[in-house]
Amino acid sequence: MLLETYTAMLSLRFLLLAAVVLWLGSGITIIRPGERAVVQRFGAIVAHPYPGLWLGLPWGIDRVERFSVQVVRQIAVGYDPARDEPFLGQFLTADQNLVQLQLAVHYVIGESDRELDAYLAQRTQVEGVLERLCEAAVAEWVSTHNVDEVLLTGNAALPIWTHQRLQQHLPAYQLGIHIQQIHVVWLTPPEEVRPAFAAVTQAQTAIGMQLLKAQQQAEQRQRQARALAYRLDQQAEAFRQSLLQQTGAEIEQFQTLQQALGRSPDQLVLFWWQEMQRCLTDLKIRGGRVEPIDAQAHPQGLDLTHLLRLRDNPSR
Repeated sequence: MLLETYTAMLSLRFLLLAAVVLWLGSGITIIRPGERAVVQRFGAIVAHPYPGLWLGLPWGIDRVERFSVQVVRQIAVGYDPARDEPFLGQFLTADQNLVQLQLAVHYVIGESDRELDAYLAQRTQVEGVLERLCEAAVAEWVSTHNVDEVLLTGNAALPIWTHQRLQQHLPAYQLGIHIQQIHVVWLTPPEEVRPAFAAVTQAQTAIGMQLLKAQQQAEQRQRQARALAYRLDQQAEAFRQSLLQQTGAEIEQFQTLQQALGRSPDQLVLFWWQEMQRCLTDLKIRGGRVEPIDAQAHPQGLDLTHLLRLRDNPSR
């Protein structure tokens, strides 16, 4: 009897000791990489441990909340085709048309101590507040654009606008989060008018293709015009250079002739007849007749030196 009582008391003491050890061990927390923690002691925040081993007071005194600060969270804002709520996610445009729109908002928890405290205090309301802010930003943007602008530019312009608006308004709510990315998931007119909008979009696409084709043709013609202008400029420059060379040769020839005339004045008559021969030959080549000089033409062509010889020797 005494042995059984002693054994029972020993087992009870062992259980109590194990419970105390486990209770004391509850103050040991492992914070994984990519996590931050907030330690509350009797409800008051006392520490913000980084990844590693944290030794605190046991459960009931300390409470450790761990948050993954590198995990990207996502919420859907606006229209959800899976839900049977036709007016959910519909926004009114500036020209009084409706569009169905859904955004995907990606965010992360801030890593600073202040942001961790804010997220801990607001974590049950973070997504609700974020959704309302996004809806307000989307409604503001859609209401200032007509339906064509919304459908054509919304995929690119709306996420940028919404992100800027959230950056302006989020700090006032102290949610402890950062917006990483926003993109449009769904952007269509209501089901009842979707075929008409599809036809308009197709027509606008055809117009855009025609404009692009016209622009390409205009650019091609501009390139051709520039190439032609360059070729004509090169030809004009080559012609100018040839004229300069020809003029230089004629100047040199004239200077040589001038020196020859200085030595023999009788050469002037021969020079005059040579020039007359050249001028009249050019005239004849162009289809003109030079009478009666043509009657005295040389078999090899017009040779006015023959007239000169006739003048000096009329008997011939």
